[in-house]
Amino acid sequence: MSAEDTSVPVIRYSAVTFDCPDPAALARFYSDALGLPITYSSDDFVLLGQEGSSGLGFNRLADYRPPTWPDPSQEKQAHLELGVDDLESAQAHLLALGAVEPPTQPQPDRWRVLLDPTGHPFCITTLV
Repeated sequence: MSAEDTSVPVIRYSAVTFDCPDPAALARFYSDALGLPITYSSDDFVLLGQEGSSGLGFNRLADYRPPTWPDPSQEKQAHLELGVDDLESAQAHLLALGAVEPPTQPQPDRWRVLLDPTGHPFCITTLV
């Protein structure tokens, strides 16, 4: 086999997808929070993003159980880090959109942990 026959295929990062009970509702939260439009929608899946860019997907899972962070009984499996200019104003905006502030904040002067409307933890930080 020659080197020509073993070329590496092009693989692009496309999206991160979150399981949830209601894809449309969770997509609305992140669309409002990040200013991303819906690029695809069905009853069981919604994708946010800009044409030609990576996006965020939301997939219906009938028996979805939210993470219980920081309680390890139902661990989080991934979370988003969102860059902001001002922690206080960004947190207030996200809470108004439906995010929840958990009681545990590991380093609130550097970043804040919030929970989206279905319980997925995500962080806001000025460090990015």
